[in-house]
Amino acid sequence: MVEEHSGRSALAELRERLRDGRVLAGLSMTQLAARTGLGRTTVHAAFQADGPVPSADTVAALARALRLPAEELPALQRAAAQEAAPAAVPAAGPGRPIAKWDPHDLEVHPAGIAASSGSVVTGRVLSGYVHRAHDRVLADAVKDAEAGRNRMLVLVGSSSTGKTRACWEAVQPLANQAWRLWHPFDPTRAEAALADLARVAPRTVVWLNEAQHYLGDPQVGERIAAALHALLTDPGRGPVLILGTLWPEYEDLYTAVPRPGGPDPHSRARELLAGRTVTVPHAFNQDALDAAASLANAGDRLLAAALTRAGTDGRVAQDLAGAPELLRRYQHGTPAVRALLEAAMDARRLGLGLHLSQAFLTDAAADYLTDHDWDQLTDDWAEAAYADLARPVHGKQAPLGRTNPRPTRRPPVGPTSATAATPPTGSMFRLADYLEQHGRTARRLLCPPASFWHAAHTHLTHPGDLNNLAEAAKDRGRLQWAHHLRLRAARGGHTGAMVKLGWARELADDREGAESFYRQATDAGDPEAARFLGQMREGAGDREAAEALYQQAADAGEADALRGLARLREAVGDSEGAEAFYRQAADAGHTNAFTDLVFMRERAGDRQGAETYARQSADAGGAFPLTNLSVLREETGDRESAEALALEAVGAGDANALLGLGRMREEEGDREGAEAAYRQASDANGGPTIAHMARMREEAGDKESAEALALKAADAGDFYVLRDLARMREEAGDLEGVEALYRHAADAGHLPSLLGERWQYGLEPDGSPSSPWSADYS
Repeated sequence: MVEEHSGRSALAELRERLRDGRVLAGLSMTQLAARTGLGRTTVHAAFQADGPVPSADTVAALARALRLPAEELPALQRAAAQEAAPAAVPAAGPGRPIAKWDPHDLEVHPAGIAASSGSVVTGRVLSGYVHRAHDRVLADAVKDAEAGRNRMLVLVGSSSTGKTRACWEAVQPLANQAWRLWHPFDPTRAEAALADLARVAPRTVVWLNEAQHYLGDPQVGERIAAALHALLTDPGRGPVLILGTLWPEYEDLYTAVPRPGGPDPHSRARELLAGRTVTVPHAFNQDALDAAASLANAGDRLLAAALTRAGTDGRVAQDLAGAPELLRRYQHGTPAVRALLEAAMDARRLGLGLHLSQAFLTDAAADYLTDHDWDQLTDDWAEAAYADLARPVHGKQAPLGRTNPRPTRRPPVGPTSATAATPPTGSMFRLADYLEQHGRTARRLLCPPASFWHAAHTHLTHPGDLNNLAEAAKDRGRLQWAHHLRLRAARGGHTGAMVKLGWARELADDREGAESFYRQATDAGDPEAARFLGQMREGAGDREAAEALYQQAADAGEADALRGLARLREAVGDSEGAEAFYRQAADAGHTNAFTDLVFMRERAGDRQGAETYARQSADAGGAFPLTNLSVLREETGDRESAEALALEAVGAGDANALLGLGRMREEEGDREGAEAAYRQASDANGGPTIAHMARMREEAGDKESAEALALKAADAGDFYVLRDLARMREEAGDLEGVEALYRHAADAGHLPSLLGERWQYGLEPDGSPSSPWSADYS
């Protein structure tokens, strides 16, 4: 913070510091321009008594060249910019002037700690900034906003790669133009955004750092995406600039096209992000390294140290954020430290919230220890391990730091009570971002041990956390734990868990039990549950009740219920009415409704109409109706049309459309036709796809590589590759290989990708088949 200086302005003091520095350095204006790389006009203007406030980049460059304190001058520049801001301010709205923000309060990672010096009280500081390719894209977005246009840009990159810092640097030109910045945060990010997006005033930067907390919120994420889209597309509310950051896995999740028959939970987020993302590379390229070295040579001690540690791998941003030290602390920690960190990593990658209770982590860690390490534990092992993990790296993040979650001060969003969980008691901890992402990669093929599931069932209270872990357990074949966790989630008010329990009862032919769970969820306001009730009534022949329930669900925003209404129309021969409902569902973003329309027109003999609907879906971002129509034509013997449509599907984004034809022909025994389709797939995709490579590795006997590729494809949503390998091994009589494939898929969370029920009662956490058990729903 800058102190008062006998009535002098911050700009006057800034210029005095610069003049003194230039005199002491003995540099002329021309020499100073050459040393900074700035234009002579820019340098002269910075020293001119009646000139404008120099930009943050100009001040930073001059400070480095003159070897002035890197912490003081940027603070003076921000204060000067605030003083120079026009008296007229934007219309009242959320946020505050950009110049009044501390970048660290916007979650920009500090690069070091500085002591108090002169007139500036400092703590966390930033290194000099290195501009890279994504900064040019950001600068263009800012220029568009300055020109009066609404813009949105989301930076996508791994943890600690400089995404948030890039956004902060990009908005500095707007600070001199009275722009505001709003960071929705309290009481939760999602609640704050939803509450105040309608109040955003012109000339506001909407700051969505870690945008998954907004777009991925299970209750209101889609509503936030819709509100952001409405803000962007309303010229009367501009200009506004929306900036966000995401990890790549979240971008993949939100932009993935749903598979046929599957849910589409992020249709609005997918539309919002389309064409509005830019990738931030995980490492500095040579040009960036050279620029960083120039800043280091000019006196930037933080960058100099980071370059020394990073070597040639280019991970400068991660080093500045402390990532390597975090990783070292994990890899070289005591067995107890590693056990706690791995339990936290598994908790986060399987869906638990940011804040993890000490009681849960301590109990969960037990089975991460070997018998030998467990026997060596002292009575105070947990206390010692938490104390070790609380030590920060380079003065920034702790590997597992104590945190103080903000209490919720508003009513729950929506009609359900799922967000009104009893808060956990005791200390809470948060895993460092870099270690969380490391765990997602390094541990993605591993299933947590028994102590993890037992601790979750014993200590977790939030219904959303319990339901997420129930899903993770089911995907890994740990059916008994999935049931018990889901039951606890439902008792806590999670309607999604109620629906899943109802579905389980329906599969067990317990219609009364199923209807009871669906009814509970429907009464709590869950439209999906109303749709399931409608399906039950439809199956029972009660058309009137089914229609009422489908309409109730559709009115609440459940697009799939429109398909139910369409089916009812089809059942009574009202094709026109059915098509109208399918179109309504398609317009709401439900890709499967396009497939329904395609099949309707194809069954009616309107091949051209079927193709038109399939292409409309492709234009809207969904290639699967083209693929499905290709399969339909293949089944009727029209191979020429099937191949042409599959090629179109490849061009529209379904890389495996031709592989599907190959699989069909292979199953029919047409090896020659299958190979022709596989060759076409390779040609259309510019080389072998992951699916094709996995098949080739399997045929060559490299089963380990084949499995690795298949699991990678499953991570990306392509479950057919695992099925290919299972079929190939079964045909070859390799039953042991089939068993191994199923177990590895289960541990990685991809058991539902494989067909057939291999273990009726599921698996134990250690991977052994479970003994018979019966589900208790009381």
